[in-house]
Amino acid sequence: MNEKPLILVTNDDGIHAKGLRELVEVMHFFGDVVVISSEVSMSGKACGITVDHPLRAIPVEKIHGVPTWKSNGTPVDSVKLSFNNLLERTPDYVVSGINHGANSSISVIYSGTMGAAIEGSLHGVPSIGFSLDDFSPDADFSKAKIVVAKVFQSVMDHGMPPSTCLNVNIPKGKPQGIKACRQTQGKWVEEFEKRVDPHGREYHWLSGYFKNFEENSTETDINVLQNNYVSVVPVSVDMTCYKTLEELKNWTF
Repeated sequence: MNEKPLILVTNDDGIHAKGLRELVEVMHFFGDVVVISSEVSMSGKACGITVDHPLRAIPVEKIHGVPTWKSNGTPVDSVKLSFNNLLERTPDYVVSGINHGANSSISVIYSGTMGAAIEGSLHGVPSIGFSLDDFSPDADFSKAKIVVAKVFQSVMDHGMPPSTCLNVNIPKGKPQGIKACRQTQGKWVEEFEKRVDPHGREYHWLSGYFKNFEENSTETDINVLQNNYVSVVPVSVDMTCYKTLEELKNWTF
């Protein structure tokens, strides 16, 4: 009856990322913590899973004194292993991050950090992805950790609807506050630099920039971040476009 909640911590920056350790330190105050993270960076792996080779999860040195495993799989693989094979108890919460770099707007569908949170929500537990708008490997997470604690406590107090998780993006420095908002409409305009390797073979390196389709909106996560507030966006796994669905019902197939 007095058992503490079990909190699964994972990320997509890999087992050695500073943001992972900072997140574990915060979660330690809320319950029993276990860490399962990929052995290397899995940024951009989204909801990808491993189907072409065996998965392995190996116990490694504890992070802040909590049981820790490294996996050769993706962030989603880590969550799946936790719920299906690896742990003696089913996690009560899944928290992912703290990601080095924001995952606002359309980046939510590419993010391995959010992929893990989405997978947690599919298992029916409250799940949160945390990201800091600072790509530096040695980023300052001191203010972000305060935000993490506040948001996690709110989730513990209120719960989350089934198949829904939170995408939390934290500005660099000291935030002015926390705002619930919606995802910005936009896209990455992808460009590829054509290069030639020392053997004369062509290859392509992804570059590009983000195009904001609603720069003047004050209700979106990017606007909230740009104004130095934490953005909290609820994310649902139901990707049905209900407006289009009603139109389709009138089509003749």
